[in-house]
Amino acid sequence: MITSLATAGGLEEARMGAKLKDVAALAGVSVRTVSNVVNDATHVAPATRQRVLAAIEQTGYRPNLAARNLRQGRTGLIGLAIPEVGSPYFGELAGLLIEAAQERGWTVLIDQTAGRADRERRLLSGVEGHAVDGLIVSPWALSPADIGNYVSTMPVVVLGEIDPEGTADHVAIDNVTAAREATCHLLTQGARRPAALGLQPHLHNRTAELRLHGYRQALQTAGLPPRSELEQTVASLHRAEGHRAMEALLDLAQPPDAVFCFTDELALGAVRAARSRGLDVPQDLRIIGFDDIEDGRYGTPSLSTVAPDKQQIAESALQLLADRIYGRLTHRSSRQVVARHQLLPRESTG
Repeated sequence: MITSLATAGGLEEARMGAKLKDVAALAGVSVRTVSNVVNDATHVAPATRQRVLAAIEQTGYRPNLAARNLRQGRTGLIGLAIPEVGSPYFGELAGLLIEAAQERGWTVLIDQTAGRADRERRLLSGVEGHAVDGLIVSPWALSPADIGNYVSTMPVVVLGEIDPEGTADHVAIDNVTAAREATCHLLTQGARRPAALGLQPHLHNRTAELRLHGYRQALQTAGLPPRSELEQTVASLHRAEGHRAMEALLDLAQPPDAVFCFTDELALGAVRAARSRGLDVPQDLRIIGFDDIEDGRYGTPSLSTVAPDKQQIAESALQLLADRIYGRLTHRSSRQVVARHQLLPRESTG
């Protein structure tokens, strides 16, 4: 059956309806040009591509993606390895990646690493038994050298704060600048003892390290010394740890007057702890988070936060991966995309 379809040149055709020749006739181009557009070839003129895409939309033509991938020696599957499936941030990001991947005809297989080096290595080496065309990974444990060992076996895009140092394509935000802006926001609201909640010295992903650096830069600019007792370590980035760490800060002889939490989940836990002590947020204590998760937008008070551009992160990662999968690059040099972020003041900082 597959052989006969290939012989007839009908691999792209998915159903008894519009066919390549119908699209070609409407667009005024050859069947080969339509096939090139469907297969995402790069040598089609932009105006011609748009005309073909409009004809595809008008005719309702749908390509047979499975047959196309088979012909091109690909599976149509990509992997996504994230530390925590239950994390609101990674959940939102995964959803955006899935939607964008579907537009390319890809199916996303998601796995959870729990930030374990052995799990990250197994997924990068492909021993999980899934044949994927490429992998998007947000590592918490592997070093750049570890990541580089697997890039030659399949296309890999790294998300987050572990810089692969030229061994792989990379998408991240400027965490130092974002953290500095969040802390400066607290300072401009009158804070003089802002705390940093979210240090994680047991991890190697550098997220906490970079955000702490930005926090300290803001203090230095304001002429305030860093105070070790105001820099709180956490075992995880969850609400319970935010609550525990906030309790510890409030037990200090001189508690903070504001808190920069390294994630929104930590911030939500911190708000709960402050209110359980009878403090009003933001009148008695200003709190800002990081990630712009949905819970923070609709909580009481709504949570001030730093919002990474998750849409740009997802689309950039998929574009980098597609360039590798389709062999569009004439060089193997890695590329880096610094995604946008935005400070969003809300009720928790007044």
